[in-house]
Amino acid sequence: MKIIVSSLGSDVVGSRSFRWTDLALLAIPLLSVYVAFPSYLSLASYVAVMALFALSLDVALGIAGIVTLGHAVFFGVGAYAAGLLAIAGWQEPISGVLLAATCSALLAAITGPFVLRLTGLPQVIVTLIIAVLFFEAGNKMGWLTGGDDGLQGIVLSPIFGVFEWSIYSTTEYLYVLAWLMIVFFAVQRMAASPFGIALRGIRENRLRMQLIGSPVMRHLVVSYMISAFIAGIAGALLAQTTEFVGLEVLSVETSIDVVVMLVLGGVGHLFGALLGAPLYLLVKDLSKQWNPHAWMIAIGFLLVLVTLFARGGILGVLYAMAGKFDNRNKDKEAP
Repeated sequence: MKIIVSSLGSDVVGSRSFRWTDLALLAIPLLSVYVAFPSYLSLASYVAVMALFALSLDVALGIAGIVTLGHAVFFGVGAYAAGLLAIAGWQEPISGVLLAATCSALLAAITGPFVLRLTGLPQVIVTLIIAVLFFEAGNKMGWLTGGDDGLQGIVLSPIFGVFEWSIYSTTEYLYVLAWLMIVFFAVQRMAASPFGIALRGIRENRLRMQLIGSPVMRHLVVSYMISAFIAGIAGALLAQTTEFVGLEVLSVETSIDVVVMLVLGGVGHLFGALLGAPLYLLVKDLSKQWNPHAWMIAIGFLLVLVTLFARGGILGVLYAMAGKFDNRNKDKEAP
């Protein structure tokens, strides 16, 4: 147990360098889903996309300490950009994802210097206002976004010109899985780099980092852009795998959903985003089957339990249990 949990993370994300066991711990269960549940690959693709979206928020919140309730803006911009590119004739999927994610990163570069000068509640309110403005803009600009009807008619070329898109979502799932593993690898390397260490210093004490001469605002803007870029990738993948973009990708509810996913899994643990997303979506689906009008009660109850008994999320609990298990073994081995 100690080996598994220590591989998943620690209290400080990026406190160690990347290990190939991390990639194996990510790949094995995801590939197992491909083998064991071939009829649910469409749902699994969606879960993987949301896990990638939650990972993008962990870059902003868990590493840099940027508190936001408007992260769906970057997710939605990536989704709409990928969809519009495909409709306009740019149907190569990989470059479409990168171009769409770049649009999200550029938006973060524009809004970041204004948002990141704030901290605490004012920062949360400003990000929330931006999210509401973009949602309303998407709704009113129906001639571009499709409005309530959504963006339809998205058609893509085969991946690398070889792998055709499948009605059973086999290609889609492996495509999303590849993106998830590549991004996870890159984020973990970034978190363990000097830049990642500087971001954690800013998260812990921004004033002290300013006093020692660290370019705080520049670091925060860059991290915000990286987070937005990854969210844009997730949004673009959603558009490409579903061939549809609905207005909900820009909604405040989507922003709140991803925050809840991260809190459940564990803020600051990169694997926390990957665990929190499927757990939240599972609880949400089961509770909606139980009562379509009161499903938020189940989510709220789960959040209360996490807040009271597992403030570090699922991974925080597992890490604490592994530490106790290790200390108990040491006591037994001691003469």
